[in-house]
Amino acid sequence: MKDRMGHLGGAVSGPRPGRMRSRRGRGHRGPIALPGPLSASSVPVHRTPRERFDLLVASILAALDKHFAAEPEAVDVVVEDVPLLPESWDQPIPHGALVRSGAGSRVLLYRLPMTQRCGTPEDLEDLVWAVLLQHLAQAWDVSPDDIDPRR
Repeated sequence: MKDRMGHLGGAVSGPRPGRMRSRRGRGHRGPIALPGPLSASSVPVHRTPRERFDLLVASILAALDKHFAAEPEAVDVVVEDVPLLPESWDQPIPHGALVRSGAGSRVLLYRLPMTQRCGTPEDLEDLVWAVLLQHLAQAWDVSPDDIDPRR
């Protein structure tokens, strides 16, 4: 190899360190492609399905924020993966539940039954809106149409 590159006077000593190109056309691999404090802001952030669902619920709750401030009863919204059902359960799997207690109410949203039922993100968003509005309306004793900011 030295004989073939002897005319360069030792300026080239072998392959360059690091990744200089996208090998095989599949895009960059390794730390440069992963989101983090050292990556560029244009790198898309990968979110798990659980994180995407939590962000969807958070955006809906942000739209309903004025109702949470106006209603006297405190309501917690909790996302769980699946409901705990007895083995003898023969009804459709619920998408959510309202649990009342002395300290306030809690709305439970079940992520997997909702995501498996919906084919598109738009369908999922509509279903989460419907389930959340239904249970919040039950907790506050109002109509779901009264608290829906989309109408």
